[in-house]
Amino acid sequence: MENKGKFADLHLHTFYSDGTFSPEELVLKSKKAGLCAIAVVDHDTVAGIQPAIEAAAERWIEVLPGIELSSEYEGAEVHILGYLIDCGNPDLLQRLELLRKARLERVRKITDKLQALGVAIGPESVFELSRGGTVGRLHIARALFNQGKVSSIAEAFKKYIGDKGPAYVLGFKFSAQEAIALIKNCGGVPVLAHPYLIKDDALILKFIAYGIQGLEVYYPEHSQSMVNFYLALAKKHNLLVTGGSDFHGHAKPEVKIGSQKISYALVEKLKQAQRCRK
Repeated sequence: MENKGKFADLHLHTFYSDGTFSPEELVLKSKKAGLCAIAVVDHDTVAGIQPAIEAAAERWIEVLPGIELSSEYEGAEVHILGYLIDCGNPDLLQRLELLRKARLERVRKITDKLQALGVAIGPESVFELSRGGTVGRLHIARALFNQGKVSSIAEAFKKYIGDKGPAYVLGFKFSAQEAIALIKNCGGVPVLAHPYLIKDDALILKFIAYGIQGLEVYYPEHSQSMVNFYLALAKKHNLLVTGGSDFHGHAKPEVKIGSQKISYALVEKLKQAQRCRK
């Protein structure tokens, strides 16, 4: 009964990756949204976690240390969420540095493709938006929008840089299996992010075999039928259930903190799973 009425949003991004809010702003907005717990899961970086934890200590809100690792499987991009990780793990930090460099190179390759398509945009304008944090496609989309090349962020993805777009570049030489193992090796719990993007549900079974411990069932783009399907899949394979808004601040203004939240009881199950592995 103690968890009744307590909610968490376990998918939030700061400006250390492709969000627009500082960790401190994120915590403040989360408190105002009535959340008791959040997870900072920036793309391929842990830089925003400690500032968020420090800000949260004054506001009686819990911050779960997390990450959203970029990986690939058979030519497709796969994101693996890692919860309750050891942010100072040397192997993790070394791998993240490699991913940081890969992301910089990816931006250059994408902007080269855009140039070839007649869309003049330099990589430096993209790097400026990232402010030294993890740089990604959302920064490219924002640069395209800011420079009037597209009428919206959505158009940038649909017309140029989406997974099937003419300027798309994968660029992550990091397998899903490696990402899952890395999260476990630094004490975390690996969860498959937004599984609806995995077009072949049979692949989810492969990720389970690789060691995925949970599914991000509750997600803004998941229909009720999808939620029901993933809940049944999680129950069948004894997987954890998580969820969150995938908040990016002003970069995705239609998505609000806490717009997709979960019961704190699911957070407790996440912690229990981590304790059982120790």
